[in-house]
Amino acid sequence: MKPQYQVMSLALGAVFAALGGNARAGADEQVLDVVVVSGSRAASWLSETPQAIGVVKQKELRRDKPKTMGEIINRIAGVYWNDLGNEQHSMAIRQPIGTNAVYQYLEDGIPIRPLGVFNHNSLNEMNMAGTESVEVVKGPASSLYGSNAVGGAVNFLTSAASPTPYASVGVRRDNTAGFTRYDTSASNTWGALGLRFSHYSSRRSRDNWQEYSYGDKDSFSLRADYALGAASQLRATLVHTDLDAAMPGGLFENDFRATPGKSLNTFSYRKDKTTRANLAWEGETTRNGSTTVTLFSRKNDHGQIPSYSIGSCVGIVCKGVINNNHVDSLGVDVKHQQGFDWLGSRLIAGIYVDRSDNPYVSDNLNIVRDPASGKYLRYTLATAGDPGGLRGVRDYQTDISNTAVFAQWEFAPLAKARVVVGGRSDAIRYNYHNRLAPGGSDNFGAPNESRSFSHFSPKIGATYALGKQASIYTNISEGFTPPEVSQLYGKTGIADLQPATYNNYEMGLRMALLDGKLKLDAALYRLDGRDTIVSYTVVPGTSENRNAGRTRSQGLELGLHYDAGPFDARFGTAVASHRYVRYQVSGSLDYSGREMPQAPSDITSAEVGYKPLAGARVALEVLHQGRYWMDNANTVKYPGHTLLNLRANYQFAKSWEAWLQVRNLTDKRYADSASSSYSGVGKYVANSQNQYTPGAPRSVMLGLSYTFAAQ
Repeated sequence: MKPQYQVMSLALGAVFAALGGNARAGADEQVLDVVVVSGSRAASWLSETPQAIGVVKQKELRRDKPKTMGEIINRIAGVYWNDLGNEQHSMAIRQPIGTNAVYQYLEDGIPIRPLGVFNHNSLNEMNMAGTESVEVVKGPASSLYGSNAVGGAVNFLTSAASPTPYASVGVRRDNTAGFTRYDTSASNTWGALGLRFSHYSSRRSRDNWQEYSYGDKDSFSLRADYALGAASQLRATLVHTDLDAAMPGGLFENDFRATPGKSLNTFSYRKDKTTRANLAWEGETTRNGSTTVTLFSRKNDHGQIPSYSIGSCVGIVCKGVINNNHVDSLGVDVKHQQGFDWLGSRLIAGIYVDRSDNPYVSDNLNIVRDPASGKYLRYTLATAGDPGGLRGVRDYQTDISNTAVFAQWEFAPLAKARVVVGGRSDAIRYNYHNRLAPGGSDNFGAPNESRSFSHFSPKIGATYALGKQASIYTNISEGFTPPEVSQLYGKTGIADLQPATYNNYEMGLRMALLDGKLKLDAALYRLDGRDTIVSYTVVPGTSENRNAGRTRSQGLELGLHYDAGPFDARFGTAVASHRYVRYQVSGSLDYSGREMPQAPSDITSAEVGYKPLAGARVALEVLHQGRYWMDNANTVKYPGHTLLNLRANYQFAKSWEAWLQVRNLTDKRYADSASSSYSGVGKYVANSQNQYTPGAPRSVMLGLSYTFAAQ
């Protein structure tokens, strides 16, 4: 165990021991009084939830005016949303920074995408303006939410209607980033009916610090709540987002050092259109019991010329692809919650059914590169007469079926203890149809087939109250990820793949100090992955996907929150290690025992705020990312970075608010992402093997908003 783990683990153990003999059982009220819904799919005290959960409340969202989703969730210890520009991103929650399908993204508890077509950029499909709060379940949550909930599950809770008339309008502008955003919202309740409209439109112009980096997004949410009576209600939500963004891509070593604002790309793009509609009925159906039935639909259209696909250059001609991935879903989620007098127990059980169509089309491109600057200038569709023909063209549809049953039983065998036992059984089926003749000279794809998977994901955990000021918890849980559609059907042969599984072992502490002014949340975990899907090179130039990998991630997460008088502060850090236990990529190359790339040794976020007068607040934020290996061979290292951000806001004239945000206050040169293709064998050439996504220089944003709220 690394020294930092030893020190932090000993400190955590000492706190456990001290609390065991000094719990303040005589306190008048519970100070660990946060209510969450993501840990059990029903309202629960956080202190009785045996899993690490981070929460960002509506108060913080309205106060801090986040520009990106990362500014919302990165304040949670152990959560890192990695900015790739224009709301494109990768993620790291108990995993290295990456694009793998190991996270479940939810809206009001319903996945925003079906299994099999995970997109690491999925959070650009969310409407930040329509979000009331965010809950992040860290570690496997497959016992409740099914596939991909391995590193964690991020649940966005939509804003309900206000009881009285409410309206707001706001604008913000950042000249350095060429960024402008407009926000509007309106809400009211008339008798049994409540309505809320939330919208924002953002524009990133071509005139900013980075070449070819425009980005337009429009997003709106409609939510209606209707009380059918004292014991039941309806909730309907409609969310639509439309993103049209450039993909400037990464830079090679020399350009990153000399001209970080340069872009090699001049035409790559991402266009995402998403519409989600949910209709939920909730009511008391039994004594001490309630049922929720949610009908949902999704329509995702994802088109792109991805910058990361451009390569294989011969002289001035390179290869690339243009593709479109569409999802059309219908489903139902039924959940029943039943309370019992015996042992103060509660049963939560339900059924989840999701049916999705997934057509996909891809064509090859011939791309012309400027030999002097290295920029990709223009493209044409590849034709049969080109070298290599049309190899790589795909045109298929996959019908995806996911049916699951889940149950979780909570009970209190002792006055201060609560035990949770649960599990979920998932049945998965892919019906794949290739619209091209498989194996021909002008296409690329697998033969038609149907394939099924099934998996049971268990969980057992317990909490113990050390008085009203603290609680400890532990849990053992399992997460799983089925093969993605692209992993199965991306080549002419169909890989023989099974779901990868991840076993989680976790213990944690929650406590309040200084009469509740200071709150601490700490967790120690280990996550073991087996049957991880990896690419194995059979012979040079030929590779296949195999369930041949094993991984181990372990670390400690610590969060502190303080709020008293004119001062408030938060501190969140995660110290972690992520290793390949087994990863052999060919008969002669083995990375087993190496650290995984893009796995920072520590990630820390801290902020101190001060309220000099009524309605005003100034805050300084520190963001630190530790060093990490850029390659699997552990030969090329990114040194990490530390950034400073400044926030200030002032409410004046009762309904007006102005704010200032300075990002990267010291104008630090850094990379949002750094990777290397060097295998550890042969010659190392930094300028052709290392790639960086440059971070933004210092920028200043000004904002102004007006709010009407009837008393």
